[in-house]
Amino acid sequence: MALSLPLAKAVELVGPNGALQIFNVKLVGINAENGRKLLFSLLLIVGMWVFSAILRGLMHLLLRGVGNVRVRFWTRQGIHLFTAVVLVIGILSIWFDDPTRIATFLGLITAGLAFALQRVVTAFAGYLLILRGKTFNVGDRITMGGVRGDVVALGFLQTTIMEMGQPPAVQNADPAMWVRARQYSGRLVTVTNAKVFDEPVFNYTRDFPFLWEEMVIPVSYTSPWRRAEAILLEAAQKNTQTLEALSEADLAELARRYATRNSDLHPRVYVRLTDNWVELTVRFIVQDHAIRDVKDAIGRHILDAFAAEKISIASGTYEVVGMPELKVRIEGDAQVPADRSA
Repeated sequence: MALSLPLAKAVELVGPNGALQIFNVKLVGINAENGRKLLFSLLLIVGMWVFSAILRGLMHLLLRGVGNVRVRFWTRQGIHLFTAVVLVIGILSIWFDDPTRIATFLGLITAGLAFALQRVVTAFAGYLLILRGKTFNVGDRITMGGVRGDVVALGFLQTTIMEMGQPPAVQNADPAMWVRARQYSGRLVTVTNAKVFDEPVFNYTRDFPFLWEEMVIPVSYTSPWRRAEAILLEAAQKNTQTLEALSEADLAELARRYATRNSDLHPRVYVRLTDNWVELTVRFIVQDHAIRDVKDAIGRHILDAFAAEKISIASGTYEVVGMPELKVRIEGDAQVPADRSA
């Protein structure tokens, strides 16, 4: 059947609001005013994208010689936040010129998000908490959501961590690691920001970029343990003396901001008696990103000094102090006691 309407009348705007009508079928909610708002929204999005790109380019030029990763990161983060805020306010202004309609719309949106996007809202709230509470910063070494490593990126919903290995004492922790020290494994792990509400976040570098480390060396009771103690103390002092001077100011600032007790930055050796050996524990301070190097230098120093002094490192050995009487049967002879001295 041929169409009775001319082709020019197939698509037209009718009514006081200019509603779109196709083949005499009026489309609800689609009119000239909404079309203009949609066009302005698209122009605003494109304009803010171009403006953000220009700001990032200027930031790259101005901070080209700045080596501080945190300065570049937070400048870029500020640009993203500014662009997002302006874009949201602009779109709301275009589509909702009546404040009462905005309030109603925001109420509906909030209720819907609270029900359908609970984890997303919680993750974004975690992002705000991280910024406001200074839980961690880009470049900090943290443990979050079971992941240990350095923060390399912080987004609205997720934190990206460059994963590091685990010391032998926690090798059985989940997830298992093949790197047996606190060095990079090469994996980038994303963790939701909502984890700040569920689990504690361990920060290795926030206010005090140093850690106290320990090395346990067992020495047999027959060895000169006092000389071994002196060797351990000498090895720790030789490889940490520079760190002591560096950490004085940080420790004073830590004590000023928090109710912490004064801690000794000088290496110390502690003695513990066990059933098998004398356990010597050397305690020293080390930078958060140089633990394995310092422990390697201290270990080499101890091995060389112990070899020169003929001090042996104790191990789990057992001494047989007695045996029950044994009897053996020899073909054709009577039973005779076995020689226990054999």
